[in-house]
Amino acid sequence: MKNTAKKHKTRGGFTLIEALFAAMLLGLVIAALAAASTSFTMANGYGVDLSTAEFLIEEMRERTANIDIDTLLASYEGQTFSPPVDVSGADMADFGQFAQQVEIAFVESGNFSNTVTGPTDFVRVTVTVTKGSQPISNTSWIRARLN
Repeated sequence: MKNTAKKHKTRGGFTLIEALFAAMLLGLVIAALAAASTSFTMANGYGVDLSTAEFLIEEMRERTANIDIDTLLASYEGQTFSPPVDVSGADMADFGQFAQQVEIAFVESGNFSNTVTGPTDFVRVTVTVTKGSQPISNTSWIRARLN
C-alpha cells in the first residue's frame, strides 16, 4: 500500500511576520542607541560648561584675593565681566560666551548668613558664571577687613 499523503517540502527562512518582527526589534534598538547617544552628548556638554564655570570662578577668586575690601566694593560690586577676566585682569576672549558676575554684601560678624546694610569687617563675595543668560555655577566666600 502506498502512502497517498503529499509530502510538503519545508523551506528554510523566516515567514513575513517573523521578518517584520525582527525589523521592528532592530529599529527599536537603533532608536534606543540614538537616544542614549544624544543624552550622553548633552550631559557631556553640560559637564564641560560646569568645569569652565568653576575655572572662571576660581580666576575671579584669585584676582580678588589680595584686594582690600574698600577697593573690592568700589571696583567689583555689581560688575559683570564679559568676556571673563583672568587673574591678571586680561580678557579671556576664548570664553566669550561666558560672563562673571560679582556681588558683594556686608555680613554680620557673628553670623555670616545674615546680610546687613551698614559697613562691617566682613563681606560675602559671590561670583556667578553665566553662559548666555543661563547661570551655570556660583560660589560665595567671606572676606575680612584686615586693617
